[in-house]
Amino acid sequence: MDLLIYSALFCLHVLLFIVILWTLLWIDGKKFDSSYDRGKAFISQVGFGRLIAGMDRGLQGMCVNEKRRITIPPHLAYGSIGAGGVIPPDAVLVYDILLLDIWNNEDKVDIRSFGKPAGCKRTTKTSDFIRYHYNGTLLSGAAFDSSYARNSTYDAYLGQGDLIKGMDEGLLGMCVGERRIIIVPPFLAYGETGHGTSVPPQATLVFEVLLVDVFNPKDDLIFVVKEVPEGCTRRTVSGDYIRYHYNGSFQDGTAFDSSYKRNSTYNTYIGKRYVIPGMDKALHGLCIGEKRRITIPPHMAYGEEGVVDLIPGSAVLVFDIHVIDFHNPEDTVDIKVTHKPQECTVTSEADDLIQYRYNCSLMDGTLLYSSDQFDSPSITTLGANMVIPGLEEGLRGMCVGEKREVVVPPHWGHGENGAGDVPGSAVLFFELELVKLQKGIPEGFMFVWLGDSPDPLFPAMDLNGDKEVPLEEFSAFIMLQVVEAKGRLRPGFDADNIIQDMFNNQDLNKDGKIIEDELKLQGESQQVRRDEL
Repeated sequence: MDLLIYSALFCLHVLLFIVILWTLLWIDGKKFDSSYDRGKAFISQVGFGRLIAGMDRGLQGMCVNEKRRITIPPHLAYGSIGAGGVIPPDAVLVYDILLLDIWNNEDKVDIRSFGKPAGCKRTTKTSDFIRYHYNGTLLSGAAFDSSYARNSTYDAYLGQGDLIKGMDEGLLGMCVGERRIIIVPPFLAYGETGHGTSVPPQATLVFEVLLVDVFNPKDDLIFVVKEVPEGCTRRTVSGDYIRYHYNGSFQDGTAFDSSYKRNSTYNTYIGKRYVIPGMDKALHGLCIGEKRRITIPPHMAYGEEGVVDLIPGSAVLVFDIHVIDFHNPEDTVDIKVTHKPQECTVTSEADDLIQYRYNCSLMDGTLLYSSDQFDSPSITTLGANMVIPGLEEGLRGMCVGEKREVVVPPHWGHGENGAGDVPGSAVLFFELELVKLQKGIPEGFMFVWLGDSPDPLFPAMDLNGDKEVPLEEFSAFIMLQVVEAKGRLRPGFDADNIIQDMFNNQDLNKDGKIIEDELKLQGESQQVRRDEL
C-alpha cells in the first residue's frame, strides 16, 4: 500500500505536536524568517498557547504533506507591540506552511497488516530471532533507509533491546511472509535526538515490513510426515547409508537448492556428521519411499555465518525430502520366496546353467531392466561371475518355477560407481523366476561321471566289440551315459564339440579311432586332462 496514502490520513487536531517547514513573509512580501533557510524543521505543540493565536488556529485541520498559506492579522499575531525588533507593531504576517509530521503523547504504535499468509501456524514473540526486509520513511514519505537497497535482511532478537521500542512492539505476532505497515511515534523511535543525518529529531517513522524468517534459540528440529509407504518394516538408524532427493527453501518459500534439478540424489551416511546437525538428526527413523518436510533452525544448520552466496546467516532451512533407498554396510542379500512349486527336489547351485526371468528396479519402483525386453529369458552359469554377486546369491537354491523377490545392497551390486542406468550406491530390487535348470559340472571339467565309471572302461566303450572305437561310436557311448544319467556334459556348450575334443585327447596316434592301449596309456599318464575319461 502506498505510504503517501497513510501520510495523508494524518491530519491536525488540537493537542498535537507538529513538525513544519515555513517561510514567513511581511504582508508586503518581504521575507523575515524561514525554517528552510535554517535547514531545520520547526517543532511545537498545538493548542497549548505555545504558538501565536493565529498560527494555532491556522494549523488546525492540516494533513501531513499539506501546504497552506496562513495570513494572520496583528491582533492574532504580535499586536501593537511587535516582536524583538524583527516584527514591527501591527504587522500582518503571512506564513507558507508545509506540514511534515504529527503526533500526540497518547499515540501508540500503529500496526496495519496486509498480505498475511493463509495457514499461519507460528507468530513472532519476545526472544525470537527474526529476519525481515523493510522500507523506512518519514511520515511525509521521505525515505531514510531500506534493507532492500542493501540486499540484506535486518536481523535481530525481539524484546532484547536490539530494536527501537516501537519496532519491538510492531513486529510481535507476525507470520513469515506477512507484510505490515508499522507507524512509530518519535518517543518510541529516536525521540528528540533523531538518528544520524537520516532521521531528524522528533520524527514519526513508517516501516513497510516483510517478515522473512523467525526462530527461537530454544527451537528444535521440526518435521512433518507427508507420506509413508504401507508395509514399512525397516527404518533408518545411525550408520546407514541413505540416498534421498530434496528441495531446499527458506521459510518464505524462496528456493536455494534442489537435488532434482541436478538429477542426482544426495547420498550420505547417517550419524557420522557428514551433513548439518539438523539433517543428521532428521534422517533417523525413515522408511524407503517416505516423504517429510523438515524445518531446521540455524543453530542446527549453518548458524550465523550461513553459506556465501547461497544461505544467509541465521537462516531457518526447510527441506522437503523423499527417501529413495538406504542400506547398511553390514547388509546381506535379502531373499523372499513369493512362490515355490510343491515338488522341489532339484535346486540351482554353482556350475548349473539356468534360464530365468527378472525385473530389476530401484527401491522407489523405477524399472531399470527386464528380461521381458528380450526375446527369451536370461541365461547364466552360476559361479561363473557372469552376474553381480547379489543376483548370483538370489538365484541359488531355486527350483524351476520358483519366484523370488531379492533386495541387493550396493556392495553386493554395482557399488559406489553404479553401472549403466544404475546410480552409484543404489539398492536394487529384483523379481526373479527360474525357468530352466541344467545341472552343471565343476569348473575345468567338460564331462563327469555321476557315479562310478565302468570298469573296465574300454569294453563298455566298444559297443560293437571290434576292439576299436571311432568318433561315432565314442559319441554314441557318451550320449548314452548322459541319457541314462550316469554322466553329465558341461551345460551351455555344444555337445558335439565337447565330445570331439574328448575323442581327440584319447586318440593319441590321431588315426581316427581309439584302441584299448591308447586308453590305458592315457590312464597311466600323470597329465590326465579334466575333460577326458
